Amino acid sequence: MNKKASQERNNALGFIILMGIVSLLGDVVYEGARGVTGPYLALLGASATMVGLIGGLGEFIGYALRLFSGFIADRTKAYWLFTFIGYGLLIAIPLLAFTNSWQVAVLLIVLERVGKAFRSPARDTILSYATKEVGRGFGFGLHEALDQIGAIIGPLIFSVILFAGGNYRTGFSVLWIPALMVIGILRIAKNRLPHPEKLESEQEAGAKNNPIFSKIFILYSLFTFFAVAGFANFPLISYHLKIKAIVSDVQIPALFALAMGVDALTALIIGKAYDRVGLKTLMIIPLFSVFIPFLTFSNMLVFVIIGIILWGIVLGVHETIMRAAVADLTAISRRGSAYGIFNTIYGLSWMLGGAFMGMLYEHSVFSLILLAALFEVIAIPFSLILTKELKTR
Repeated sequence: MNKKASQERNNALGFIILMGIVSLLGDVVYEGARGVTGPYLALLGASATMVGLIGGLGEFIGYALRLFSGFIADRTKAYWLFTFIGYGLLIAIPLLAFTNSWQVAVLLIVLERVGKAFRSPARDTILSYATKEVGRGFGFGLHEALDQIGAIIGPLIFSVILFAGGNYRTGFSVLWIPALMVIGILRIAKNRLPHPEKLESEQEAGAKNNPIFSKIFILYSLFTFFAVAGFANFPLISYHLKIKAIVSDVQIPALFALAMGVDALTALIIGKAYDRVGLKTLMIIPLFSVFIPFLTFSNMLVFVIIGIILWGIVLGVHETIMRAAVADLTAISRRGSAYGIFNTIYGLSWMLGGAFMGMLYEHSVFSLILLAALFEVIAIPFSLILTKELKTR
């Protein structure tokens, strides 16, 4: 590796770490809240069906808007503007400290998801340019690992506060600190790399000739839809843990922190694996996800813990190689749009899956498990066909 290439790699690596710190602080805010969303909404009077629907609806709105934000970001190249707007809307989470109704809480939760919709395609596009220098899987894996450190800290903040005799409102109020710090660190990152698109040219992009709606991307999207539909959301899992009194309120965010720690470790390992063997690593998702509802919705703590660990592993794969693959499967000039389409499908799937699981939970947990398993089984052939199709190109 010559001196110039080494310098470019080091600059890219430093930038990825800086963006990872931004995501770390962001995750302290919204993952901290996410770990207690189920029990907090239950405390405010929401039903299981509503919690399941909200968990999915918030994700869907946040993801569906990415179709719009990704397209506009591509057309305007205003990737940094969208990133700043998105992270700025994190203030919706600390504002939960002031609400007394689950309806208002839902609006704030959804508003934060809207912010994520604005920032995610733009931020992932920016990262895709930088990860070209260090390996897509490793780059996204490193970013995800740093991101998940914040996802560990956030829930633990609530565990400590609740253990010390505080309440949910106290926890939400503390989150003002990282929410405001995000903007300052993001500004430093922008000053370091104001034009990230210059790191990668069309000629360097491996998928330069692939249109967005290629057969490969359609197969990838179908796999994503069914694999995510069978992946239970944590608000519904945490609702189950509270309603069935399997663990205390203090332990619920601690379990979420455990899942985030597993996610972080998985991201580093699976990112490297993706750089070596490619999309074959996707098979981990359905093969592991099929067991999660059986374990997490049981009434035995040991099964719940095993299920939470599997949940963290699968989420780590979602957040690492599923994002990295979008950059490798689409043309550089349409990458923001591709991330928008991918995330819209991801969010729609999670909303529908969450809503159905929430409704089934109130009638039959066994039916919930069967539905989740069915979705994952359907996802497997799409992964196999996708891998075969890539081999022929």
